[in-house]
Amino acid sequence: MVGLGTIGIGVAKILLQHNERISRAACRKIELARICDKDLSRDRGLNLPPGLLTDDLAQIANDPSIDLVVELVGGIDFARSLVLSLLEKGKNIVTANKALVANCGAEIFSTARKHGKTIAFEAAVCGGIPILGAIETTLQANRIQSIHAIVNGTCNFILTQMEENGTDYAEAIRDAQRLGYAEADPTLDVDGSDAAQKLTILAQLGYRTNVDWRQISKQGIQEVDAIDIKFAKELGYKIRLLAVAELDESPGLAEPELELSVSPTLVLENSSMADVRNAFNAVKIQGDVVGPVFFHGYGAGELPTTSSVVGDIINTALGRTAITFSAMNYWSPDWNSRRLKDPNEIVGKTYLRLMVEDRPGVLHEISGVLGRFNISIAAMIQRHSQQTKDAIPLIITTHDAKEGDMLQAVELLSKLASVKARPVRMRVRN
Repeated sequence: MVGLGTIGIGVAKILLQHNERISRAACRKIELARICDKDLSRDRGLNLPPGLLTDDLAQIANDPSIDLVVELVGGIDFARSLVLSLLEKGKNIVTANKALVANCGAEIFSTARKHGKTIAFEAAVCGGIPILGAIETTLQANRIQSIHAIVNGTCNFILTQMEENGTDYAEAIRDAQRLGYAEADPTLDVDGSDAAQKLTILAQLGYRTNVDWRQISKQGIQEVDAIDIKFAKELGYKIRLLAVAELDESPGLAEPELELSVSPTLVLENSSMADVRNAFNAVKIQGDVVGPVFFHGYGAGELPTTSSVVGDIINTALGRTAITFSAMNYWSPDWNSRRLKDPNEIVGKTYLRLMVEDRPGVLHEISGVLGRFNISIAAMIQRHSQQTKDAIPLIITTHDAKEGDMLQAVELLSKLASVKARPVRMRVRN
C-alpha cells in the first residue's frame, strides 16, 4: 500500500485485524507486505509489525512477490506517475482516487491492458456504496436512461446544516472542516468540480462513452443562502447538489444525446433525494428493464471507503476484477463517444431569487425580460425581509425553459436598475 492517511489506516486495520476473514473471502492468503509513506514518525494509532512501514517506494515496486498495490496518495500528478510505473513493474492496482481516474483514465487503463494488469476503483465514487460494481455487473441487462446522484458529502453536509439548524453558509463550511468532512480549501467540493469528476466516472461506465469532466455544465453551492433554504421549503422543496446524467432520445434528434450537469437543485421534500442528509451519498438509476433503483450510504470516511478498497482487493485476488476489466474495456478508444447535449439546449424548470426595489413597476420589468426569452412564471413569492433595508427578495419559479435562454435572461435581469444584486438561480426537479 502507498499512502497511510485516513483511508490507508482503515485498510491496514482491516487487513491486519481481520486477515482470516479477508483471506477466506479471497480464497487465498492476503498478506499486507509493505506500506510506503513519506512520514514514518507520526503516531497513527496502529500497531504495525516491524519492518512493514517504509519510505522507500522501491521496496514495493521492485519486490516480485507483491502483485497488487493499493494507491491512496490522492491528487493527480504523483499518483499518475506512481500508477504507471507500478503497472509497468507488473503490479495490479486498487485505487480510491477519483481525480486520477477522471483525469487520466484513458492513459492508465490502456497501460494496464498493455501489461496484462488490472485497475479496480470502486472507492473512487460514493465511498462505501457499491455503485460502480452494480453498473458493471447486475445492471448490464439495462439501457440506463438516467442517473441522478448526490456524490459530494461535503456539500450535502453544508446544505443539511443550513436547512436543519439555520446555519449560514460560512459557518456550515467551518463545521464541515472541524468534523473532517471538508478540506482546508474546500473549493473543489463547493464549486462542483468533485461532483463533476465523479459524474464523469458514472457516465463512462453507464453509457460506455468517453467524457471529459470539464465539458460538464457545472454550478456550485457558493451562492446558496439561508433565505433560499427557507423559500425552497415554503415551495415544498429541499436543496441538494445534484449530479445528473440523462439520455435524451427525443424523436427529433438525429441521435440520442447525453445530458450531463452538476448544480444545486430544488428536489421535492418528500422525495428520496430530499431524505439524503449530512455526509451521506445517494444514486438513483433508471433502467429500461429494472426501472428505478436507489443506492444510499456513506460517501466518504475511513470505514465506508475502506470497505470498498478491501472489497476491490478481494475481487482482484479472486479474479473477478480481471473478468470485469476485460469485459468493460474501460476508457477504451473503441467506446463510441456519445454526443453530449449542448448545455444551452438543456430544458428544465428554474428557481430565481432576485433582490429588488420595493416599488411599482418592478414586476412588470422582470416579467418583461423573462417574456422576451419565452420563459413562463410558474410561482412567485415576494415579501419584506429583515435582512436588508435596500431591497426585498423576489422568488420566482419557472416552467420548462432552455438553459441558454435562462442564462441570457439572468444576465439582463442583473443589469436592471431595480435589481440590486446578482440573481441566484438553481434548477428545479419534480
